[in-house]
Amino acid sequence: MPGIHFYFPTEREFVRGFQRIREEHEVATDFGHDVEEAARAAATAPLGADRRDMRAVPLVSIDPAGSRDLDQAFHAARSGDGYRVHYAIADVAHFVEPNGLLDDAARSRGVTFYAPDEKEPLHPDRLNEDAASLLPGEDRPAVVWTHDLDAHGTLLDTRVERAVVRNRRAFSYEDVDADLRGERPHDRNVLLREIGIARQKQEATRGGASLRLPAQEVVPADGSYTLAFRESLPVENWNAQLSLLTGIAAATMMIDGKVGLLRTLPKPSKKTIGWLRRCSRAMGVPYPDDLAYPDWVRRLDTSMPEQAALMTQAARAFRGAGYAGFDGELPEETSHGAIGADYAHVTAPLRRLIDRFANEIVLALSADKRPQQWVLSALESIPDTMVEASRRERAFERAMVDFAESLTLAHRVGEVYPAIATDVDDDTVTLQIRNPAIVARLEASGVGLGDDIEVRLTAADPSQRTVTFELA
Repeated sequence: MPGIHFYFPTEREFVRGFQRIREEHEVATDFGHDVEEAARAAATAPLGADRRDMRAVPLVSIDPAGSRDLDQAFHAARSGDGYRVHYAIADVAHFVEPNGLLDDAARSRGVTFYAPDEKEPLHPDRLNEDAASLLPGEDRPAVVWTHDLDAHGTLLDTRVERAVVRNRRAFSYEDVDADLRGERPHDRNVLLREIGIARQKQEATRGGASLRLPAQEVVPADGSYTLAFRESLPVENWNAQLSLLTGIAAATMMIDGKVGLLRTLPKPSKKTIGWLRRCSRAMGVPYPDDLAYPDWVRRLDTSMPEQAALMTQAARAFRGAGYAGFDGELPEETSHGAIGADYAHVTAPLRRLIDRFANEIVLALSADKRPQQWVLSALESIPDTMVEASRRERAFERAMVDFAESLTLAHRVGEVYPAIATDVDDDTVTLQIRNPAIVARLEASGVGLGDDIEVRLTAADPSQRTVTFELA
């Protein structure tokens, strides 16, 4: 079209910006020679004879396509009217010596930092994507949970032990979703769906509320990068229920044993629930007085713009997430409001520091022993370490998205976009544009939550990672 020139940023422009963000946020891109050497030595550590041999259990893993840091693998079978689930978790403590070089490096990071072009792992790749990862076809040390459930998904019994396992095959979420949509889905996937749905019903009974917010992502596309909103597949939610089941079982053991590391989140206050009711009714979405908050959330359909806006508001209801370490007296807050139960992080030790310590606690408790001193001595510090790591992770990911937004829009100043108001606070409006996938703010009056609006891009500065809109 004469007079209009489309410009698409190159991969190099994106990657340069991503690297600047890593430097700005002091996200380490290497471990140094000594730590790498420690990882190589740890990777050859013998499995030991005290582990149960569970290599005959036909475990499989389900992760994002291309993943190599595989924390979990599962197997499910019918057991009478119910189910038996084996859930294997990478045994990172087998490789990481307490207070050694690898431990110090992991504590300094806290989490794996994911960027669109690469990730900066919690441990060297020799462990995270090789020796400690539950890669298919390899014998691996694991912490294995065995859960017995009734026909309704209620947990009847659980045990945890160290074992040697072998992952039969690594599937992507798309693989499993396609299989379940086929004419003859694999029994394994059918059981995952059954158990996942049963556990979702258990979650509803507990008063839990899983928020299904579309994720804004920067993804590779045609040799460069683009922005997209990604809706989770049902199989991702069913698979997550196995992790939640394990975390709930771990927290129960910790509370019963009066020592542990819990993930906590207060329930929404009455004031917040009242505000959500007003927002919902103002947008014509029913929220009867006798309908509980979790049930209202489950009814929201995020494919409808006004209800997607309400889901964004629902996410604001949960604030104050943290961690609680204790030995003896229980902390004042033990529960996780969104899950509707006491909960502990134990299922992602390759990506999250605290899981390694939490697994050592439940293994000790299951053997009627006290956790080792290196674990007990960390009960006070690890929660603070994780809070700071989570803060850095959020800031890092937000900076990546902000940069991608500003670079994508840098040559589009003056264009007008349809948007929806997903949040309104006084005269500050948070808006969502679907194409390209942009979340931004503007100062405007007279805009209501969920309103369809048109906005004009007035500025986009990749050096400052900012974009500015006005009502068109």
